[in-house]
Amino acid sequence: MDGTIALVTGATGGLGQAVAAGLAREGALVVVVGRSVARADDAVKAIRSLVPAARLEPLACDLSVQSSVRAAGAEFLSRHDRLDVLVNAAGVFRKERHVTPDGLELTFATNVMAYFLMTSLMLDALKRAGAGRTSRIVNIASKYGNTKINFDDLQTARGRYSYLRATPQTMLARVLITQEFAERLRGSGVVANAVHPGLVKNTSLLEDVRGPFRWITNTFGAPAEKAVDTALWLATSDETAGVSGKLWAKRKELPTPGMGSDPEARRRLWDACSKLAGPG
Repeated sequence: MDGTIALVTGATGGLGQAVAAGLAREGALVVVVGRSVARADDAVKAIRSLVPAARLEPLACDLSVQSSVRAAGAEFLSRHDRLDVLVNAAGVFRKERHVTPDGLELTFATNVMAYFLMTSLMLDALKRAGAGRTSRIVNIASKYGNTKINFDDLQTARGRYSYLRATPQTMLARVLITQEFAERLRGSGVVANAVHPGLVKNTSLLEDVRGPFRWITNTFGAPAEKAVDTALWLATSDETAGVSGKLWAKRKELPTPGMGSDPEARRRLWDACSKLAGPG
């Protein structure tokens, strides 16, 4: 991957950091996104301890705040005119409902809007890279079961808030957004895929919720270094250069039943995200 430029969100720990380390090990220049300058710098140090020869750049970005995402996007583009690999790996689980400065519910803002907005900001850079060889968008998502998106309550403002209500529909939303990006980018040299990594143990993702779900995840989940295999395969392999708009796990395509196979749902979500992102 010499000469490859990658950007990884959520790279301060867990799966995102394992993705960044894996890409760096392959020779890519990896832009490491963390919520603050200190966290991004710490992530760079942690990755370099694993990959001493890693070529890394820190990039501060609070992904829950749109102005921060736009500023980080502008900073990246001031340094680089192309992007070969974008991995959106950031995410949150929150026990209580929080509202961002943009007036959005925090889980939706981070888990959905950040993916939509960061990818949108990087499209021209991805297309420039894709003109020479396939460039990749890899979105960390999840199998979403029987989940449906409530378009009348995208941000779980009604009723009692619960991460069990708020989070699953954001995983489905990531799949739908991936599909829509794939469709819109068809023929551009850019492919977009989503990956279900399974349970990943000992990450900071579940610190806020704790309880049985965290225990199950830490007991039965895989280490991040193993869980990251399919994401790295999607980001780097010649085998995956020609596939787009799919959900993967263990290097195999997964079905996307229910709303995940509904083109109208993905277009409706796209329109909602476009409105919430505003003109910038």
